[in-house]
Amino acid sequence: TFLDLPFQNKKFLLISRLQTNCMAKAKNQSTADQTQPVAKNGSDNGNGLLAGMADYDLVDPAYISIKGARTNNLRNVDLLIPKNKLVVVTGVSGSGKSSITMDTLYAEGQRRYVESLSSYARQFLGRMKKPDVDYIRGICPAIAIEQRVTTGNTRSTVGSMTEVYDFMRLLYARIGKFYSPVSGEIVKKHEVSDVIDFIKKQPEGTRGLILVPFNKKYKERSLEQELNLLLQKGYTRLQYKTETLRIEEVLEQPDARFDIKQPAYQFNEQQLSILIDRFVNAADLEESEWMRLADSINTAFYESEGECGVQIVDGGTQVVHFNNRFELDGMEFPEPTPQLFNYNNPYGACPTCEGYGRVLGIDRDKVVPDKTRSVYDGAIAAWKGEKYGEWLTPLVQQAHKFDFPVHTPFESLTKEQIKLLWAGNEYFGGIDAFFKELESKTYKIQNRVTLARYRGRTVCPTCDGGRLRQEALCVKIGGKNISDLTSVPLDEVLAFFQQLNSMLSEHDSQVARRLLLEINNRLHFTVELGLGYLTLDRISNTLSGGETQRIHLTRTLGSNLTASMYLLDEPSVGLHPRDTGRLVKVLKDLRDLGNTVVVVEHEEEVIKN
Repeated sequence: TFLDLPFQNKKFLLISRLQTNCMAKAKNQSTADQTQPVAKNGSDNGNGLLAGMADYDLVDPAYISIKGARTNNLRNVDLLIPKNKLVVVTGVSGSGKSSITMDTLYAEGQRRYVESLSSYARQFLGRMKKPDVDYIRGICPAIAIEQRVTTGNTRSTVGSMTEVYDFMRLLYARIGKFYSPVSGEIVKKHEVSDVIDFIKKQPEGTRGLILVPFNKKYKERSLEQELNLLLQKGYTRLQYKTETLRIEEVLEQPDARFDIKQPAYQFNEQQLSILIDRFVNAADLEESEWMRLADSINTAFYESEGECGVQIVDGGTQVVHFNNRFELDGMEFPEPTPQLFNYNNPYGACPTCEGYGRVLGIDRDKVVPDKTRSVYDGAIAAWKGEKYGEWLTPLVQQAHKFDFPVHTPFESLTKEQIKLLWAGNEYFGGIDAFFKELESKTYKIQNRVTLARYRGRTVCPTCDGGRLRQEALCVKIGGKNISDLTSVPLDEVLAFFQQLNSMLSEHDSQVARRLLLEINNRLHFTVELGLGYLTLDRISNTLSGGETQRIHLTRTLGSNLTASMYLLDEPSVGLHPRDTGRLVKVLKDLRDLGNTVVVVEHEEEVIKN
């Protein structure tokens, strides 16, 4: 068809058609006045080639051409917008700036994109109204960044809007290390290769045993039942401290050390284990022998559902334990997945606040209204008066025993000291205990009045505002969990990630390379736009229109789209004049990617640039 032809072919066909029409017109008008004057501007008053060509408005690839725009208060406006440039639309209020950009350009760009989809996809999007315009030619795919708060959802945050938090979830799932909250040690998941490496590090000629404990999952199963099942599976020996026993002998010959009617898992504490295999560490050991040993270790992990022990024969009764589950200090940790760090997912959200970070309870700001006061001077408003002041007395009298600074202003206390005030210890009852006692005696009217006075929206006591379950907060990178990074300003988060690469191992650095690149790019753009004071956990519906628009601009820059048209509605609103130059630089970066940037703006510095 004509529309599918290249531009040069279209031009040739149009000129040929015009020449044919002109020749026919000249033949039919042979009796007309041959002395008709020619116009000075080069046209031939509608009868010649130039006038015919004026009726055909050919597409110029360097411009977006708008003809006869009549949206809202526009009156047949014709406009040429250069492509791949930074274009500013300015004017007084009511002059039609938003009508020509948002209601005409953006509306037509969106409509054409939807029309390009299949009929199946279009049925879910609905029909879009065509703007009141004769035509728009040379239009690019349009993306509008409007000046409005886009959502009232309390789960939407700065982190989710900029997509930084999504990349952080992936980063923590891939290279994060679990730290036990009890001992502070790294929780490791052992593999078969870890056990093989341990055996190879032993002196040559070392003899050892591969052992597994009785499974704790089946607590109702007696030792007799367990041993009979082991015989059916093909296992024949047990290891009791340094002595090897045959399973048939334990079952047939009563032994005072083992009561076979007791639950099997209780014998783990008596160092009775199942013997899986034996080994001798030798330098000339063939590859097939190591493969057999690896199969035995794999079997040990399977039989015990995650546990394996190695006992050196000449090393006494000591057993080196390995575990292929995330387990340490009697606590089992889940696998680190992106869902574990997603507060919008029931799997990762805090069970108390359900991922909101705040609950209806005792408002801490009401309990401590004046944070410049010390505890001794009455910073805790609830512990005033003759009766309630009795809770403060033991704290002041016993503070020297656990080094608590009662004369330090409340705002200068550390996070641990504030947590101690609320939780209490063996020397005094905390603020939480005080309010629990009031709640247990709500039959008294004065207690109900006191509770109502201090009730309000407060930080979740379980996750401490982190929104995530406790296991997710045990995963750290560079000594910080994901909640530590979402509660500090973005410029500090950027500084942390910029120096993180030097803290990682070579393997972790390779895994995190692409993720760190995306995180650093987005944080850099956000700080460049003057939003370094925000935090990743800031609720999106508390942002101003200008902040929301600049955050959307950050996400747009991070996506690296090209050959598109971006329309921004006064992005400098709420921005200090000092940061306007940064905004212009970011808009120019967006243009340099090969995009057309159209900005509705009143700021003089943006217009000049």
